[in-house]
Amino acid sequence: MRRTCSLTMAAALLMTATNLAAAQTPKPPAAAPAAPPAAQTQPQQTEPTVPYKQVAITPPTTVSDPSFAAFRAKLGDIAKKKDRAALGKLVVSKGFFWDREGGNAADKKKSPIDNLAATIGLDGKDAAGWDMLAGYSEDPTGSISPDHPGVTCAPADPGFDGKNMQTVLEATQSDIAEWGYPVRNGVEVRDTAQQKAPVSMKLGNYFVRVAPDANAAPTAGSFLRIVTPAGKYGFVSIDDIAPLGNDQMCYVKEGGDWKITGYAGIGSDPGQ
Repeated sequence: MRRTCSLTMAAALLMTATNLAAAQTPKPPAAAPAAPPAAQTQPQQTEPTVPYKQVAITPPTTVSDPSFAAFRAKLGDIAKKKDRAALGKLVVSKGFFWDREGGNAADKKKSPIDNLAATIGLDGKDAAGWDMLAGYSEDPTGSISPDHPGVTCAPADPGFDGKNMQTVLEATQSDIAEWGYPVRNGVEVRDTAQQKAPVSMKLGNYFVRVAPDANAAPTAGSFLRIVTPAGKYGFVSIDDIAPLGNDQMCYVKEGGDWKITGYAGIGSDPGQ
């Protein structure tokens, strides 16, 4: 699966990492006796952190075609207005695909725009698919699809050494879903989840481990807790860290115009 973008991507990363943390937290037996008063007053143990070796990334490739930027601007305006008729003009007239595990999930009996609507969820008064579409329109990166000649899918993933990353995963006993990368060089890491908190360091172009605190109150969804390479906790804006391997929107150029031609990933119905 591929990654979404901007705030949508980071929120997905936060949810994934939070779920992992919750799943890895041991649950007490159903009939466990109540702790004695003395134990209830003991301070909670600090979660362990592990320093790790930096795995460098090469930032995702930007699509150099100037017409792609104009297409994204038009797509963003359509998403803001939730104009389905206008969106239909930016979708291919035939051959829309939806790459999921198990093959192409697009319904051949539906039109391409109806398939897109089903894929990302554009139906309904408060359809979340319009926000997803707006997020894709903001991302200038893209990579050639290995499965569809002439198709560009976005956002693109960064380049990195897979062997080095695997070594880090094994050393930290972690999963790739717990890792993300800064969307730019110099992302500020703060001591607490507050915009005015002191900056402890700035991140470079390398992977960082995301470690949400399952015991902490939500911070209005604006910050992610991370573990720095030195093994220390810090907080970064949720917009500044992107995950690997989530969904992608795919485009093709027809007669000089860019069109949405498919989607690679889970889409709006992860249970399907």
